[in-house]
Amino acid sequence: MKTIPLLCFAALVLVLGGCASTPPAKQASTVKQAPTPPKGGGYYLDDGPEANPPANLDAVPDAVPRKEPLLPSANRTYVALGNTYTPQTTRRPYSEEGLASWYGRRFQGKKTSSGEPYDMYAMTAAHPTLPIPSYARVTSLETGKSVVVRINDRGPFHSKRIIDLSYTAAYKLGYLGRGSARVRVESIDPDAEDAQGKAPQDGIYLQVGAFSRADNARHLLDRLKRQLDIDTSQMRVVLEGGLHRVQLGPYASDDAARTDRRRVRERLDLNAVLVRRD
Repeated sequence: MKTIPLLCFAALVLVLGGCASTPPAKQASTVKQAPTPPKGGGYYLDDGPEANPPANLDAVPDAVPRKEPLLPSANRTYVALGNTYTPQTTRRPYSEEGLASWYGRRFQGKKTSSGEPYDMYAMTAAHPTLPIPSYARVTSLETGKSVVVRINDRGPFHSKRIIDLSYTAAYKLGYLGRGSARVRVESIDPDAEDAQGKAPQDGIYLQVGAFSRADNARHLLDRLKRQLDIDTSQMRVVLEGGLHRVQLGPYASDDAARTDRRRVRERLDLNAVLVRRD
């Protein structure tokens, strides 16, 4: 087991349960809990949005899942605030419900656990144990809105929270002012196999939904066939571990996929995910 140094350790001392950037050292086990943030505040202490955030955050696209090698240095067992965490070292199905928080300007530009600088306006997230890098769909249990984020950091180190979203991801889910929201987090694996056990061809796909039960996936597939003017040969159910994923494609270009994604949103009120296989 390795204890990994923390660049924003001082912030963690003040922000128990907030962003990790890189996992903290063992001495963090003696850190006292941070004061309760002001009511209505969406962040802790001097964290939060910048004075003039970009005006076009609604136009920021979701992260696009793609094949990436896992980073050994970011997926080792580590200790944070006295607790031991063992990240996944392989991609496998994951689904959990709980509280999501977010982190902002205090960590802007600081190194994340992946080694990349934190960008509060990108579609990223921190998770205690999901592989780095990996992708997840985060769905608000209150509104049904969902976003797709790239996991590139560790945190939150708080027993009641399961994921820390970037400022923009939290904005798109609508909980910036409250600071947290109940969500479902589901892993996304670009290396899925289809229901017949054959690897799908390379290309660009839309993932419309993911289900543990095959009949639920088939019900959505039937709905797509009824309500979308799309060649049914481009519709399929992909089996990834125990999850059945409803996908459209492949598409010749990102623009073609985005056209159908808008159609799915308008006609079915569903947020499809762009998935790239290469």
